[in-house]
Amino acid sequence: MLIRSSMLLGAGCALTLMLQTPAAPAPVTDPAGRAAHTTALALGPLPSDRSGGTPLRGLTARSTAAYSLLGVSWDDPAAELPGTVQVRTRTGGRWSGWQELTADSEDRPDSAEGGAPGARGATAPRWVGPSDGVEVRVAGGGELPAGLRVDLVAPGDGTSGRTRAVEPEQDRMLPAAAHQAPRPGIVTRSGWGADESLRQPGYAYTGDVREVFVHHTDTGNDYACSDSPKLIRAIYQYHVKTNGWRDIGYNFLVDKCGTIFEGRAGGVSRPVLGAHTLGFNTDSAGVAALGTFSGSDAPQAQLDGIAKIAAWKLGLTGRDARGSAVLTSANSGSRYPEGTSHTFAAISGHRDAFNTDCPGGRLFDRLPAIRDWAAHLQGRR
Repeated sequence: MLIRSSMLLGAGCALTLMLQTPAAPAPVTDPAGRAAHTTALALGPLPSDRSGGTPLRGLTARSTAAYSLLGVSWDDPAAELPGTVQVRTRTGGRWSGWQELTADSEDRPDSAEGGAPGARGATAPRWVGPSDGVEVRVAGGGELPAGLRVDLVAPGDGTSGRTRAVEPEQDRMLPAAAHQAPRPGIVTRSGWGADESLRQPGYAYTGDVREVFVHHTDTGNDYACSDSPKLIRAIYQYHVKTNGWRDIGYNFLVDKCGTIFEGRAGGVSRPVLGAHTLGFNTDSAGVAALGTFSGSDAPQAQLDGIAKIAAWKLGLTGRDARGSAVLTSANSGSRYPEGTSHTFAAISGHRDAFNTDCPGGRLFDRLPAIRDWAAHLQGRR
């Protein structure tokens, strides 16, 4: 079968290719057995624009190397992506339905991260499982940003780069604090197979963590807990290679089985500066629930995991999980102008600091219960 594909080469210039794809492709090879990699495919004008003048860019159905996570990105991280992004993927010869990706402008550093590659704007990544084909369409109500491309991420087997010599991550030796919660089990970066050669060397720290912002990764819920390390490796690669950040943005991640994973490098007990809540990354920690919780409930095990890591992280310096924290905005792109202060609940949702759905309405509604359980774990009445 012949498939026509348009790829953008430059301003106002497109090349049309004829791709030969098999009628019955071989089963997908799970990329877990391969080295991690990202494939970037430029999006060009679609052959048939029936939008009545609305700009359309995309990629018609084509075969690809195996991948498990994808997203769409563009050159300028400050540029808005009008309209919608839809993708569909192929697994074992069967195409999925169209899935909409969400533009993701709020999960990012407050300023450029030193030494990191050039930052890009991007949608939230979507976990699709082992796939070998992709089709993309981007429809905008206005001018679409330059440099549109789809990034296909294969998470690899978690061994590449792990033998590279890097500076050790040291936990802080802190005096015992009142109401310090038990330290939960945490899967370290080496445990989920982080390729340390991807991230920038060194670490960045802030003042003591006074605030925990709860997120959802918006990657979808169709993953097995045994695949959580693959999913986190893919998010890590997407944040570094696509978004252009120094490391994965979140400080911790929690899967639907309640397993807690170390995120950004620097030591789990230390106040590592993340890239998770625009304007309020300082003196805070970002805890991301793996999945999408706008219309689905987070499992109880996942809620418990969020409460455990929040209780412990805040309790390291005696912070009450049911208390509050005053933070100063570092970016006017947040809900609050740069330089102004706002009082947050000590465990808040991402939407409290930015105009976003994150962490999804269903998970946001459970934050009071998470605060109560976290305070209980701290030994508070």
